[in-house]
Formats: sequence, C-alpha cells, structure tokens
Amino acid sequence: MAEIILGIDPGSRKTGYGVIKIQGSALVYLGSGCINAGSGALYKRLQTIFVAVSTIIEQFSPTVFAIEETFLSKNVQSTVKLSEARAAAMIAGSNAGLEIFEYTPRQIKQAVVGYGAAQKHQVQYMVERILKLSGTPQADAADALACAICHGYTSAVTKAMRFTAPVGNFGHGRFQN
Repeated sequence: MAEIILGIDPGSRKTGYGVIKIQGSALVYLGSGCINAGSGALYKRLQTIFVAVSTIIEQFSPTVFAIEETFLSKNVQSTVKLSEARAAAMIAGSNAGLEIFEYTPRQIKQAVVGYGAAQKHQVQYMVERILKLSGTPQADAADALACAICHGYTSAVTKAMRFTAPVGNFGHGRFQN
C-alpha cells in the first residue's frame, strides 16, 4: 500500500498543508494550500484550523501526518499561539487515527535543501524540483510539502535500515568464533 503523507506547517493565521504519496522510490505531489484562519478571536481561528485539517484528511485519506515542531521565538505570545495552532491540527490528525511525526525546522530544511539554515525561497525552489511542480508553491504550502518530503525521506531510510540491519549476536562488542 502506498504511503500518503499529510505535511503541516502550523500558524495561528495561516497554516500550510501539503500532501504527497510515496510511489516506489518517487515522491508524488497530490495537493497543497493554505488554511487562512483570519485574524479574529484565537479560539475561532483554532476551530477553523481543526475543521480544515479534518476536511483535508477526509479528502486525501493520508496514512501518516507530519508536522513542524514549534520553534522558540523572542515573542512568547507568538510561540504560544503557534503551539496552540499546532495542537489544533494535531488533534484533527489524532482523531482520524493517524500516527503523528514531528520534525524541527532545521531537520526539514536539512532533508529538503541539504542545509539546516536554508532560506524560505531555497525551500520553495527545492520542493518545486523534488516534486516536479509546474510552478513555485506559496511559502506556507511549500513548508508543509517540505515537512511531508522530510518524513518521506526519513521513512524510506528507516525502512531500508530494517532490511539491511545485521542479524545475530555479535558478542556485545567482541568478535566470537
């Protein structure tokens, strides 16, 4: 069965989403966009995020959910709101029975661009190339797709390691005859 990955780039005003499928050794673009939660009361924005992510899950039937971890900002209020938006999206994934994977911004950039401190335009460029898109995705959607790509690469490496890991007792660090 093909793995379908929903990637989320959380934000209290704009939450990016991206959906890809692992088909053999290729990553295939299925869809992306932004959930515009607006600028109203926070609880209403969180509800908008939750409902929209739930709808995206119904539409694309992902098998896993990947989300960017919260980074610490100098503005504590912004960090708290970002964490709450992230939680609203994660609850939608959890309610759908999806396993949730979390990646730091640095891990995502490293996986997609090869440099953990890459700029947004570099992430957009690489997402466009990796997924063979006809145009550059909007920044929040590109970040969400990058999160999904990061999980796809991580998942592929984990699966490869399972099949190539040595089997047997190697004497706990000593050679045995």
